Amino acid sequence: MNCKTCQAALPDLLLDPTAPGNSAARAHLKGCAACNVEFTALQSTFDLLDTWNAPEPSAYFDQKLAVRIREEQAAPPAGWFERLRSRLLFNTSRQFRPAFAGAMALALIVGGGTTAINVGRTHAPVQTSATVKDLQTLDKEDLVLQTMDQLLDDSSGEDDGATPVT
Repeated sequence: MNCKTCQAALPDLLLDPTAPGNSAARAHLKGCAACNVEFTALQSTFDLLDTWNAPEPSAYFDQKLAVRIREEQAAPPAGWFERLRSRLLFNTSRQFRPAFAGAMALALIVGGGTTAINVGRTHAPVQTSATVKDLQTLDKEDLVLQTMDQLLDDSSGEDDGATPVT
C-alpha cells in the first residue's frame, strides 16, 4: 500500500477500526512515519470534536422562530427586481437550465440558417459609376506615362553597355 492510498483510508480506520479492510492500512502505518503522524493528528482532531458540546437553544427558540416566520409571510411581497435578484443569488441554477438550453438551440438555428442562406448566395459585382471608371483609367494612364518617362530618361544615359567614342 502506498501513502496516498493509506491517507485515503485513515478516516475509515478511525471511524471503524475493526473493519477487515483496515489491516493493510494498519500495516502501512507501522512502517511509514509520515502516515503515522497524519493518523495521529487526525485522531487528535476527532478526540477534540468528541469533547465539544453544542450549546443548548434558548427556551423560547421555537416561539421566536414561529413569530419570525409569520412576520415574513405577512410582509408585502417583494418587487420583481428583488425576487429576480434573490433567485439569481440563492438558486441552484436548475430553473434556468431549460431556458439556457432553449436559448442555445435558438442561437444555433439562427446562426446555421444565416450561414446556409449566405452560402447559397452569389454576390453580384459592385456596379461602379462612369466617373469612378474614368478616374481609374486616368490613374492607369498616368502610371504608364510615368513609366515611359523613366524609360526614356534611362535610355539617354551612357548606361547602355557600349564604350564611349573619344
